[in-house]
Amino acid sequence: MGRSEFRRRRPPGQRARPRVARLLRAGAWTLLLAITAVLAVQLWYFGRVLWWSHVDPGTTRFMRQELSRLRETDPRRELRHRWVPYERISVHLKRAVIAAEDANFTDHDGVDWDAIERAYEHNRKRGRVVRGGSTITMQLAKNLFLSGERSYLRKAQEVVISYMIETVMSKRRILELYLNVAEWGAGVFGAEAGARHYYGVSAAQLEPWQAARMAAMLPRPRYHDANRDSAALARRAAIVGRWMGSVDPP
Repeated sequence: MGRSEFRRRRPPGQRARPRVARLLRAGAWTLLLAITAVLAVQLWYFGRVLWWSHVDPGTTRFMRQELSRLRETDPRRELRHRWVPYERISVHLKRAVIAAEDANFTDHDGVDWDAIERAYEHNRKRGRVVRGGSTITMQLAKNLFLSGERSYLRKAQEVVISYMIETVMSKRRILELYLNVAEWGAGVFGAEAGARHYYGVSAAQLEPWQAARMAAMLPRPRYHDANRDSAALARRAAIVGRWMGSVDPP
C-alpha cells in the first residue's frame, strides 16, 4: 500500500468530525443571525415608541389593515379619524374607558398578569384563543404595531412592546394615544370620530351616559356599531356607568 493511499484512508471518526464541526458552525451562525434579526426588530419598535412619546401618529398598522379590508368592497373608502389632544376629550370618556377596559390602569406596569392568567385558563377550556387579558397599554401596542391575529406569539410581542411603552411614556400620554387610535366602529377610529359618528358631538362634549355607551362598545366595536340597540350593549353600558364614577384618570 502506497503512502498516498494510506493517507486517504482515515478512520470513520476522523472523517465525521470535520462535517460535525461545519454543521455546528452553520447552526451557530444561523442562531446568531436569528437573534440579531429579533433584536433589530425590537430596536425598531423601541425607536417608534420613543418617537410617538412626543409626536402624534397619523395612522397605525391596525388602521391601515382595516382600510385595506374596507377597500376590498369599496375602493374609494376612507377612514374616519381626527386627532384631538388629551384636554379636548371628555373626562367622562376617560373614566368610562378605564372602568370598562382596565380598572388597574394607573397602578400596573403595562401588563396585568392576573388577567392574562385568567384569559389563559379560559382559552384552555375553550380549546382556542378567545380572550387576551390585555390592558389599555397592551391594546395600544397592538393597535400601533401589530394585527388582530389571536396567537400566543403575537401576545408575547404585545407584552414586550407594552413594557417599552410604559418605560418611556406617562400614563396620561398612553391614555391620550389609546383614545385617539382605538376603533369605534367600521372605519371609525379615535374618540373624536366616534363621538361624532354616534352622537354628532365632539369628544369634549360627551355626556356621562354617552361615554359609558362608547366605552361599552370597545370589545366589539364593529358588531355594536351594527347592533346599537342590543340589550347586551345596554346592560354593559349600565355597568360601566356605575363603575366610572370611582375612576380617577391620569
